[in-house]
Amino acid sequence: MQRRRLGRTNLDISLLGFGAGAVGGLMTKGAALDQERAITRAVELGINYVDTAPLYGNGESERNLGRVLNALKPDIVLGTKVRLKAADRTRIGDFIVQSMDESLQRLGRDHVDLFQLHNPLVAADGDDRLAVDVALAEVVPAMQRVQKAGKTRFIGLSGVGETPALLRAIESGAFDTMQVVYNVLNPSAGGPMPRGAPGQDYAHLLDRSRAMDMGTIVIRALAGGALAGTTERHPLAMQDVAPIGSAPSFVADVARAKALEPLVKQGVASSLTELALRFVIANPDVTTMLVGYSTLDQLEQAAAAVNKGPLPEETLLRLRT
Repeated sequence: MQRRRLGRTNLDISLLGFGAGAVGGLMTKGAALDQERAITRAVELGINYVDTAPLYGNGESERNLGRVLNALKPDIVLGTKVRLKAADRTRIGDFIVQSMDESLQRLGRDHVDLFQLHNPLVAADGDDRLAVDVALAEVVPAMQRVQKAGKTRFIGLSGVGETPALLRAIESGAFDTMQVVYNVLNPSAGGPMPRGAPGQDYAHLLDRSRAMDMGTIVIRALAGGALAGTTERHPLAMQDVAPIGSAPSFVADVARAKALEPLVKQGVASSLTELALRFVIANPDVTTMLVGYSTLDQLEQAAAAVNKGPLPEETLLRLRT
């Protein structure tokens, strides 16, 4: 498994990461033995980045990861997150320390490698949509205090919310890493927005992050599963997946994905999923790409796709045009 440098952290992490969220569901609702087998196999495949959050299964992802990681003791890079609600705005510093301590307790660790702000960043503050001014003035200093206490090595953010707010966060220089929404249905974080395509224009966030030497962690590489080309969901998976930055509905994203099937029939890739994953890794500004898994077979397929390497340039040109 190829590794890339995670920006100024200087961590070398696998091009494919292990997403332990609720969209795939294996680490939130799967059987304990299957969870252990999946992490074991991921490490065998060369995957060394694992991503979780308190939000995933109301702490179940962290609890299950803690059990598995403490049993296996693999050499991995681990990231978790913090998400503030409206009620937490009056005690931001205390809440961030509390959230980190609770995460570490669930994970059974004394520190993580990466601690990320999980809120969407926006201009006007409200509920879990966090004003970028508040994030930079109050949240970042609190995260940095947690960092100085040795509970995380680096800090980052989830690149969701309003594009101008995300650009401000990048330009602040406060964050070491950024999660970026980037996929074949909405490639605007890495290039121009396709003419007439629905969704948010992320204004070359990957380029902007590279300029600040930030590591980039791609999320929604499969558009929440839409790029499998079907509305059917595995029983462990989240059954209702809201799009992020793409079409107004999951069904609409699936329809757009199915329009790419002629490329598969022409032999460009063995499946829509492979096509989507190899599209993402073709961008050299991507450090790693998170995929959420429901089964061990899905993990095997994702690793096999990544190990085939990026799509050919001629295919990338066809997708751009």
